[in-house]
Amino acid sequence: MRKFLVNVNGTQYEIEVEEIDKSTATANVTPAKPAAPPAPAPAPAPAPAASGSGESVNSPMPGTILSVSVAVGDTVKEGQVLMMLEAMKMENEILAPVAGKVTGLSVAKGATVSAGQLLCTIG
Repeated sequence: MRKFLVNVNGTQYEIEVEEIDKSTATANVTPAKPAAPPAPAPAPAPAPAASGSGESVNSPMPGTILSVSVAVGDTVKEGQVLMMLEAMKMENEILAPVAGKVTGLSVAKGATVSAGQLLCTIG
C-alpha cells in the first residue's frame, strides 16, 4: 500500500492505493454497467423575440442565461459584457463582437439556450 495526500477544493484527504505487480495481475475485468439514459431537458422558457438587423450574437455552447446586462436600444462597445451564460458549471461572459446599438434581444434571464442559438443583435 502507498499513501498519498490529495487536496480537493481546499480539503486535504489521505488516501491509500494498493500497488499490484504485473505478474500477479489477473484479467478479471468486470464491464461497467450502462449508464441510465439522461432525463429529458426541460422546455426552454419563452423569450422575447429578437427584432432588428445587424451583427448576430449567438451562443457558443448550450447553457443557461444567468444575467442579461443590456436592453434593446442600449449602445455597447466592442468587448463589452452583454450577458452571462452558465455552461458546464462555469460562468462565461458573452461579449459584444462589435460596437453599436442593441437592436434585438432574444433571451431573458433563466432561459436555456443551445449552441448557435441567437442571443441578440447589434446594429
